[in-house]
Amino acid sequence: MRSLAVIAALFLASLVAGCGLFPDTKDETIGWSANKLYAEAKDALNSGSYTKAIKYFEKLESRYPYGRFAQQAQIEIAYAYWKDQETASAIAACDRFIKLHPNHPNVDYVYYLRGLVNFNEDLGLLGSISNQDMTERDPKGARESFDSFKDLVTRFPDSKYTPDALLRMKYLVNALARLELHVGRYYMKRGAYLAAANRAQYAVINYPDTPSTEEALFIMVKAYDALGLNDLRDDAERIMRKNYPDSDYYLRGLDRQEPWWKLW
Repeated sequence: MRSLAVIAALFLASLVAGCGLFPDTKDETIGWSANKLYAEAKDALNSGSYTKAIKYFEKLESRYPYGRFAQQAQIEIAYAYWKDQETASAIAACDRFIKLHPNHPNVDYVYYLRGLVNFNEDLGLLGSISNQDMTERDPKGARESFDSFKDLVTRFPDSKYTPDALLRMKYLVNALARLELHVGRYYMKRGAYLAAANRAQYAVINYPDTPSTEEALFIMVKAYDALGLNDLRDDAERIMRKNYPDSDYYLRGLDRQEPWWKLW
């Protein structure tokens, strides 16, 4: 047993000594100027090597924190994280820049980028195959995206990014309204009529000018009717017939016609 212990100790000692035989990885960026670091980082970014770009931008910021490239590197890092689908890191980088440089001439772009991070959150392979839209997912990202665009529009109404942000905000509102209807239809199928009516009512009150209002009113009519709440049913139906006298829902109900190939 003692001989085995001695052999094991000698083996471990040889491993430790052997570590010194392997040279440390050389940092190729040593001696690079700020110009060269930034140029190489941009090349990596443009070629899709996002991890490499982030590494170079971080080195640039740490070595030249007071140079003219440091602040731009912080913006580029946020963009690289977004392109690399590192959502949390991208948001953190945007928030850091906004906190450190609230009066930077390009801070409006960072607000816009922060909105894009959640707006374009990747659906993955199954999402692309099934043509799933963002209304069928967790609405947290959509709400955070809306808030970021709202900050941009409120703080920088004349920004060149504001018109596009407004369009995206409109889409997000419509998406959030449709989300309520997804849930409302589910409750109707399960016979949870009160929950369905509450979801539809929430959509009508909070998203009154969206295309979802028509279906939301119809869900309220059918749910209240199933519950025997005739007064509420009649009020919802009166509002619906006044605003949507030719609605298709009167004929087809809540059934949705999907393509045969759409399995979800």
